[in-house]
Amino acid sequence: MRLDDVDLADNDRFLDGDTPWRMFDVLRAEAPVHWQDEGEYGSGFWSVTRHADIVAVDRDAATFTSSKFTNLEEVDERQATIRRSLLETDGPRHGVLRRILQREFTPRAVAGYEVFLRGLTARTLDAALAKGTFDFVKEVSADFPINVLAKMLDVPEDDTQQLIDWGNRIIGNTDPDYADVLLHSEESEKYRDLPFRSPASLEVFEYGRELAGRRRGGDGTDLVSRLVNGTPIDGVPLSGHDFDNYFLLLVVAGNETTRHAISHTMLGLIDNPDQADRLRHDLSLMPGAVEEFLRWASPVYHFRRTATRDVEMHGQKIAEGDKVVMWFASGNRDERVFDDPYRFDVTRPDNDHITFGKGSPHFCLGNALARLEIRIMFEELLPRISDIRLAGEPRRVRSNFVNGIKDLPVTVTLA
Repeated sequence: MRLDDVDLADNDRFLDGDTPWRMFDVLRAEAPVHWQDEGEYGSGFWSVTRHADIVAVDRDAATFTSSKFTNLEEVDERQATIRRSLLETDGPRHGVLRRILQREFTPRAVAGYEVFLRGLTARTLDAALAKGTFDFVKEVSADFPINVLAKMLDVPEDDTQQLIDWGNRIIGNTDPDYADVLLHSEESEKYRDLPFRSPASLEVFEYGRELAGRRRGGDGTDLVSRLVNGTPIDGVPLSGHDFDNYFLLLVVAGNETTRHAISHTMLGLIDNPDQADRLRHDLSLMPGAVEEFLRWASPVYHFRRTATRDVEMHGQKIAEGDKVVMWFASGNRDERVFDDPYRFDVTRPDNDHITFGKGSPHFCLGNALARLEIRIMFEELLPRISDIRLAGEPRRVRSNFVNGIKDLPVTVTLA
């Protein structure tokens, strides 16, 4: 691939399992800070594709702010005020918002879910493996994390499919299989004040508000109760918009990223059966393997920042107000950091992946839970099967934001 062939703004280029990585390879080698035109859909953006540069941008919130929004869509100040969530907040207020739920996501706190997770995993796998041939996404990787989220929100199991559907419709706003209204379509203008311009956001807001109304003033310990009954340490209570957007973030982030990480891991193990065998015969390797799973999967391709001042990187002059996009997936394949980065190696040492961010104020709040969910899933799954193979071609989400797999048909042989 030539540099002139790179177009990271074209969602169609992300429909196969090869083209995005080829584009990232070219950019890391030839243009580590590269201007990408967006045509009629935006003002363009700078792509940052090397590991060290991504980490530097992510850590420097003073120069590269999240407050102008973290996806590629450009919003005005009115929209920003209405749609702002934890992700789009910097400085002291960001820290305050994180602390509302931070204690619920510490390694010690999430360790308390292990017994529940193992029981849930067994139930999920019993149902899926009994079919022999099935869609791994639908039956396993989408079903599993959403049930964990349902427990943390204290909502009925019967609601989990609705939560999955909302996540698909919101995050998949560039995929015609998922979106109610495609981003950049004329119709999306009617929903410009909603997260991801998705009408599904209204349904999530209504659902969250109903939960909040029932739990306000109570003594519950679920995430909704913490949000509505907790007092932020700066004394500034959550507004209605704050609650809506925080709740929606939990619904989407609590499902989509772990789901896609599990799906990509399974595909990686299918394509590298020797690595599956290593783990099957030595489950003590699993904690380190999880870090390779996370590097390999890179379930979020990018997050965006906005330059607060003129700055120069690799000879490129980034102007105040320019969008700067950190391609985490590219950083996780940077040959300057990872030996043979396209080798799936469950014993890879010193795995310095940036899937959750690294040293950033926005380091993923749910990282400990995601690690635990992924570890338990494959500790339980691999000993139960002697073989797993594709039963059809995987289909990917049409998105340059979420690195997702929609369908992963497989056939298993039980151990």
